[in-house]
Amino acid sequence: MKDDVTDEERRDGGEAGSRGRWEETGFTEDDGRLTLRERKKLRTRQRISGEATLLFIRRGFDNVTVAEVARAAEVSTMTVFNYFPRKEDLFLDRVPEARQLITRAVRERGADESPLAALRRLALGLLAERHPLAAVGEGFEHFWRTLLDSPALRARGREALEEMENTLAMLLAEVAGGEAERPGPDARLAAALIVAGIRAAGAEALARQLGGDPVEEVAVEQAEVLRRTFDALERALPGVA
Repeated sequence: MKDDVTDEERRDGGEAGSRGRWEETGFTEDDGRLTLRERKKLRTRQRISGEATLLFIRRGFDNVTVAEVARAAEVSTMTVFNYFPRKEDLFLDRVPEARQLITRAVRERGADESPLAALRRLALGLLAERHPLAAVGEGFEHFWRTLLDSPALRARGREALEEMENTLAMLLAEVAGGEAERPGPDARLAAALIVAGIRAAGAEALARQLGGDPVEEVAVEQAEVLRRTFDALERALPGVA
């Protein structure tokens, strides 16, 4: 049988064209569930994305090539594409993590906890720890300016929101005892409202942070906005709350 694993991929702990359970689960940080090979692949993925992000922020997304990212990360261009199918995914590398966190919040919620309550807890928890997915944190304005300056990144960001909305619709259909792969209109409507609500809640916080307001002040007010948002969602979606 032909061995199709390159020396470079062996060093990185990965296989060309195959990302295995690590990609399927969407892990972007080691929480103890990964094998040794998966941890090595995770470190390679983080190194590539980290170098790409630095280059994009310094020079602008559209002014950096994938080949330049590969050189900075000391891997081949093919390896970059093995981990990131599109250039935009190098910068928006936390999209799989967002889907994973949403999935775990809903599926691993407490026995007496509703899906909406679990998502509230997740959103407020990410904000409290200044997680990048919460959009509020020291230095995050550099990320957002880079994204807003690139039409390609903005388009990919909209796609990512659609992906998260679809993931949530399937989860809500699953919770309701329906067919997860074919969520009905109720699950889709609920997911759309939840994603739109969270996005709207973050818009003012993002604008204020880009305007130079103190991060801690923005975060405190953002927590209150999120609470009001989820209160409104609970009233609008009693079946999910």
